[in-house]
Amino acid sequence: LLCVSYWQSNLFLLLARAASDSSTPVIQLRLAGEKRKHYEGRVEVYYNGEWGTVCDDDFSIYAAQVVCRQLGYLDAVSWHPSSKYGRGEGRIWLDNVHCSGRESSLAQCESNGFGVSDCKHTEDVGVVCSQKRIPGFRFINTLTANVQVEDIRIRATYSHRKRIPITEGFVEVKDGGKWRQICNEGWTEMNTRVVCGMYGFPGEKGYNTRAYKLLAKRRRKNYWGHSVNCTGNEAELSDCKLGREVELKGNRTCEQGMPVVISCIPGRAFAPSVSAGFRKQPLVRLRGGAMIGEGRVEVLKNGEWGTVCDDNWNIRAATVVCRELGFGSAKEALTGGQLGQGIGPVHMNEVECSGFEKSLTECFFNRDVLGCSHEEDAAVRCNVPAMGFHTRETWYWQGDSSADAVVMSGVRCSGTELTLDQCLHHGKHIHCPRGGGRFAAGVSCTETAPDLVLNAQVVEQTTYLEDRPMYALQCAQEENCLSSSAKGADTNSYRRLLRFSSQIHNNGRSDFRPRAGHQSWIWHECHRHFHSMEVFTHYDLLSLNGTKVAEGHKASFCLEDTYCDEGIQKTYVCANFGSQGITVGCWDTYRHDIDCQWIDVTDVKPGDYIFQVVINPNYEVAESDYTNNIMKCRCRYDGNRIWTYNCHIGKTVPNQYGS
Repeated sequence: LLCVSYWQSNLFLLLARAASDSSTPVIQLRLAGEKRKHYEGRVEVYYNGEWGTVCDDDFSIYAAQVVCRQLGYLDAVSWHPSSKYGRGEGRIWLDNVHCSGRESSLAQCESNGFGVSDCKHTEDVGVVCSQKRIPGFRFINTLTANVQVEDIRIRATYSHRKRIPITEGFVEVKDGGKWRQICNEGWTEMNTRVVCGMYGFPGEKGYNTRAYKLLAKRRRKNYWGHSVNCTGNEAELSDCKLGREVELKGNRTCEQGMPVVISCIPGRAFAPSVSAGFRKQPLVRLRGGAMIGEGRVEVLKNGEWGTVCDDNWNIRAATVVCRELGFGSAKEALTGGQLGQGIGPVHMNEVECSGFEKSLTECFFNRDVLGCSHEEDAAVRCNVPAMGFHTRETWYWQGDSSADAVVMSGVRCSGTELTLDQCLHHGKHIHCPRGGGRFAAGVSCTETAPDLVLNAQVVEQTTYLEDRPMYALQCAQEENCLSSSAKGADTNSYRRLLRFSSQIHNNGRSDFRPRAGHQSWIWHECHRHFHSMEVFTHYDLLSLNGTKVAEGHKASFCLEDTYCDEGIQKTYVCANFGSQGITVGCWDTYRHDIDCQWIDVTDVKPGDYIFQVVINPNYEVAESDYTNNIMKCRCRYDGNRIWTYNCHIGKTVPNQYGS
């Protein structure tokens, strides 16, 4: 039902399954270390009441496979010697480990014995596991018992089963291949909070107890033999401590109680109707994620969105963000700009949350962000409700050119919809003159995407007017970079041009590449290079009510890496019919003095205007965030000079006073 990721204080923690041989020690494993993904890290072992590490002597991919499977991953990808993930502390529990790869616990592999080692922590071993989880892998996390739970579900009653998402029902665990109920004696509201959170719901509410009591009496019950104690801020029920054992007495089990029932409150995006109690305008948003419920965390402060530095960023803070936005608890707290680097200020640093705050802004944090950069932007992945459709998988099948039936046309999506049916479309009045078959729509899915952002400050600092003679604008005229009044103009006449530089960064997680292949690029003889995109940017001058006052043009350029961040190599170059694009961490600069890097304002009257630049306006190339593709500035033109100010990324227009 759920793909489970665990991230608690930057440590991945799961209980190792005990071997059937009682002489094999029961151990617990975790992956630790800094600047790592959740499926990799330094191998640490909990034995005899103490955490320790594993030496890299004689370690192999077979040992890594045992470690990864013990942690719930399908396989190991690689392993790393010499403390790649940092030096551990305490004992070095295992040395000279030899595994066949078939063991169910690292403790079953041959070694020198626990605590027998001549290694130093500079030899601590690390592993990289596959990202795919073992289906149904669940463990109740406790150091004093070893209890496996294969799965957890909310079992809806007949009257609720057709509702999507399922928000109410009996809580059941799968143990020994059978679904079992939990006795509600000792069950707390905090337990309910955790289960609702792991199923993608931000809160819990009451239910009709009498109805469920009557229903429980008519049903045959099969209780689980344990209770659970949660604090309320665990990401999963498997992170909670085991409570007392439940005495199984057949029909007399849980005589003073009944099976646990929970009722969860769905977030606004998943509710059948708008529910009361949700914050009208969250002060937090997610950007740059491939899926709903994941992204870079951004906070609104003084009318400006900014990011959160990842110092001390953990699952509790991530869960506060997720619940504030109407999702469940957090699956992962991501660091190091893993879901793309933001723009603008860093608003928060060293965030510390209890896990029960209504908003991230209620948590303690350090306003001093000195030393934080966008390379340290924090991000989250949240649990979201099961809505009856699959994510993170794509199905492909052979098309049939004779299949002309069309079931949907005129589809227009904003990008926030959960299903295609929620987008605007023609409904029953389908209009598709050419039919289906080879004209049918198709998609190609990816989990990473580029994210282009224009540097607004560079635009504001480089804007100026130039009067240029027509005889020097012949190439620009051929490429339609001038207004229509320039047609037939005398070659000795002048055009007034609003010139500026643009610096376009790729802050995403993959390179920005033109959709068209080399063979379809357009050669421009005047400028002696290929244009790989028909329309890359729109340049416009608008009145204050949004009406175009200057005939902006659809600029098309050659895309290349002009400069890159330190340590990143340039990949794309226009010269010699080279590959075009913008590498992650690089930017393409169009100087103010090149052709077409302007708006023709010859016919514009003096006044106050909005100067607008839109990147990738036709969405030809997929990006993780389109909201930062628009830049708007206020400008004042007196007929001779122009002042540009309050340049701003986003759809809103900054007012005259800069708020």
